[in-house]
Amino acid sequence: MKMVAVYRAKGEAEAQVIKGLLESCGIPCLLESNAAPSVHVFTVDGMGLVKVMVDESRLEEANKVIAREGCV
Repeated sequence: MKMVAVYRAKGEAEAQVIKGLLESCGIPCLLESNAAPSVHVFTVDGMGLVKVMVDESRLEEANKVIAREGCV
């Protein structure tokens, strides 16, 4: 299983909303971040950026769900 980024959120809260949206549509996902959310509550030069990751085979479906909800 290869995981790919379907969405890049500006913080943990936004990423959790997208994760919940995708999971409610039956699309499992993970969050990936380079920084601890309690340390970086904002995004500066990519710090605080949280990637929402889905299996590559579900990427197109996940993009459609996100677009349908107006998240992009």
